[in-house]
Amino acid sequence: MLESMYIKLQLVFAGVWPTTRRQEGQALVEYALILSLVSIVAVGALQLTGTHISTLLNDIANDL
Repeated sequence: MLESMYIKLQLVFAGVWPTTRRQEGQALVEYALILSLVSIVAVGALQLTGTHISTLLNDIANDL
């Protein structure tokens, strides 16, 4: 076990072993979270204004 850790340390210092994580997957998750938050806000706004707009359009249709 100690020998494998020693080999990994040698690879890190030699620049062969990746020392940082890949960031592409993390950015994709962040974009998905932002998109879901925006869609939740949009649905909420439409629900709040939907009945008022529906009543307004019905009034216009009745006046015609």
